[in-house]
Amino acid sequence: MRRLFLLRHGKSAWPDSVPDHARPLAPRGEAAVPLVARRLAAIAGRIDHVLVSDSRRTRETFARLEGSFPGLAMHLEPRIYEARPSVLIDVIRTLPDRAKQVLMIGHNPGMQSVALHLAEPGRSDADALARLERKFPTAGLAVLEFEGDWAAADRDGARLSAFITPAMLGGTDED
Repeated sequence: MRRLFLLRHGKSAWPDSVPDHARPLAPRGEAAVPLVARRLAAIAGRIDHVLVSDSRRTRETFARLEGSFPGLAMHLEPRIYEARPSVLIDVIRTLPDRAKQVLMIGHNPGMQSVALHLAEPGRSDADALARLERKFPTAGLAVLEFEGDWAAADRDGARLSAFITPAMLGGTDED
């Protein structure tokens, strides 16, 4: 079994005159990411491969979860920034075969759209799927389980086993 962990970046700030790609995490995002990172570590144990959008807020999100995964290296993937689901599927299909547990840190609406595209309703956790359909907040984490190779990832090809948000862990869900 392979698992894909889709993490939306933490809540970002909107400083004047800063382009979207360069926006940093807001204090609420800095606080929420470690909550979710601890839960991710409890679920995953270890991560084999990490893909991170090259935006500042996603790189800062990765930096906030490193404490839960010492020595974990990130691979910057510019295609994740503002990606349509089809682009994210292409990225997933090219993941290395050796990687069994992969973390992708990106943005909405892409993270929500690709999670819903991949999750087969009949095999997925119904409560998690219903919450994912309503909202994928910042620092939200979707856990998708796959049988087979990454190259075969496609619509309804995974089981959504969990959808974790900061509010479930004592934090606040943000847009």
